[in-house]
Amino acid sequence: MIRKGLRSIAAAVAWLAAGAALANQYNLPEPQSIIAREIYDLHTLIMWIIVVIFVVVFGAMTWEIIKHRKSVGHEAEQFHENTTIEIVWTVIPFLILIGMAYPATKTVLAMKDTSNPDITIKATGYQRKRGYDYLQEGISFYSSLATPREQIEGAAPKGEHYLLEVDNAVVVPVGKKVRIITTANDVIHAWWVPALGIKQDAIPGFVRDTWFKADNPGTYRGQCAELCGKDHGFMPIVVEAVTPEKYAAWVAGQKTRMAATAVDAEKPWTLDDLKAHGAKVYASNCVACHQATGMGMPKVFPALSGSKVVNGPKDAQVQLVLNGRSGTAMAPFKHLSDV
Repeated sequence: MIRKGLRSIAAAVAWLAAGAALANQYNLPEPQSIIAREIYDLHTLIMWIIVVIFVVVFGAMTWEIIKHRKSVGHEAEQFHENTTIEIVWTVIPFLILIGMAYPATKTVLAMKDTSNPDITIKATGYQRKRGYDYLQEGISFYSSLATPREQIEGAAPKGEHYLLEVDNAVVVPVGKKVRIITTANDVIHAWWVPALGIKQDAIPGFVRDTWFKADNPGTYRGQCAELCGKDHGFMPIVVEAVTPEKYAAWVAGQKTRMAATAVDAEKPWTLDDLKAHGAKVYASNCVACHQATGMGMPKVFPALSGSKVVNGPKDAQVQLVLNGRSGTAMAPFKHLSDV
C-alpha cells in the first residue's frame, strides 16, 4: 500500500514537472530587463484573469444546463427589466476592465519613457543587414548574418544558433539604460529582442525610439519582426550584455579599429588604392552571395567575373550597387560611402 502511494506521488511529481516544462516552452522567455519583467508579470496577471472568467462563466453555464434543463420539468425564469441584474452584469465587467487597464497602462508608459539614457544607439535597418551608431562614443559598424551559406543551403548541419548569429553584435553594459533609436534606409524593419522586452518598428523617413536595461551579463538574440522583403529571416539581432569594465575595453577596441580603417576621402586615390580598398568592401559586403572568386552560384547569384555590368560603364554599375535590382536578391547598398 505504501509502495503504491509512493508511485502515485512520483507520478504526480513527474506530471507537474512535465507541465512546468511545457509552460516554459510555450510561455514568454525569461525576462532579463525591468521592462521585460513588467511585460511578463502583466501577461501572467491577464492570463489568470482570463482563466478565472472562463471557469466562472462556463462553470455556471454547465451547471444551469444540467440542473435546470427542460427534461426535469424546470421552467425558464424571466428577467425582463430587472434593474438589479442589469447593474450587476454591467458593474462587474467594468471593474474587471479597470483592473486590467491600470497595470497595462502603467507598463506601456514605462516602455515609452526613454528619458535620461546612459547610452544611445541608432539602429538603421537595411535589407539583409543593420547599421549601428553609438552616438556618445562615436562608434559605427554594420551587423550581418553570420550563419554559413552551407547551412542555409542544407549542405552542412545546422548550428546551435542557426539564423540567429551575426558578425558584429551590439555590446552594452549591464545596469545601464540603453536608448535605441530606430530608422530604416529602404523598407519597414523592426528591432525586436524578446528577453529584453524591446520591440520597435524601423520606418524609412521616421525616427522611433525605445529602451532597455539588461539585468545580467549574457547574449540575447532577436529578429526582424516585419516582413521586410526577400531574406527577411536573415536579419537577426544579437545583444551582448557585459560588465562595465568589459564594455569600456570594447569601446576602446572599437575606436582603435575605426581609426585604423578610417578612409580619407580627400586624398588623391590612385587606381591601385581603389582596387585595394574595393577588395575590402567586396569581402565585407558582396562575398556572401557572389563568392570570393566572383563566380557566384549558378541559378541563384550571377557571376560578376566577366559580367557585362562589371565590364561596362561604371555609372551603371554604381547605380546597381546603390539601388539594387528589383525582383532579385540584389539589395541596395546605399550605406556605402562615396569612396
